[in-house]
Amino acid sequence: MTRLFHVSDIHFGREDQAALDWFEAKVREERPAAIIMTGDLTMRARSHEFAAASEWLEGLGVPMTVEVGNHDLPYFNPLARLTTPYRRYRTLERVIERPLDVRGVSVVPLKTTARFQFRTNWSKGHVSTRALQKSLALAEAVPEGDLIFVAAHHPLIEAGTRGTSRTRNGAEALAALSQAGAHAVLTGHVHDPFDIEHRMRDRVVRLIGAGTLSERTREKPPSFNEITVDGASFSTRARFLGEPSVAL
Repeated sequence: MTRLFHVSDIHFGREDQAALDWFEAKVREERPAAIIMTGDLTMRARSHEFAAASEWLEGLGVPMTVEVGNHDLPYFNPLARLTTPYRRYRTLERVIERPLDVRGVSVVPLKTTARFQFRTNWSKGHVSTRALQKSLALAEAVPEGDLIFVAAHHPLIEAGTRGTSRTRNGAEALAALSQAGAHAVLTGHVHDPFDIEHRMRDRVVRLIGAGTLSERTREKPPSFNEITVDGASFSTRARFLGEPSVAL
């Protein structure tokens, strides 16, 4: 069996230190095969927030891939947002949108953030043609027999949570990824966990969302997902700070 930890929306600058300590302890005790971090490392993309997030992630000491969230784009500097939006990620460059292969699973990144959109709320998701084609090419190169997990920040379609993603081109991207063999799409953004089966023609794709380890909780307390892979099947368990875990 392969065990993965799926964590999201840490929001350094509004982090919950008790939740971070708890997660770090679980990583050290249980040694997952990998960590999938689906975005919003920071609150306002400030340099000191990235520095703290980088130090914390690197200290976990396990393989990982990290997606970019909407909070990780410069908030107070529109010029930097348009010209150098990822400059402050440099210390984490090797794990940003990094394809990840662990036993029986290939993790394919999908970028859903945009430095500019023709709508007032730039926090919502957007899948560009370029981003989708890049992910599809990676999916097509996955070794036969591996499960394909797509990692993105925004849910591609709504999952019934209080928070919303309203991801442009999300439904089309989900259909294309399903046709390319994706078994699950792992996301964050909405701060509450879920695991939903979504039928696409003759296939079922699992939509799996992680909660938050920040102070910005919504319906549920701070949490992360534990995904256990056993051959061609996998299960998700939401693990909550101070409360029993729940199978999703």
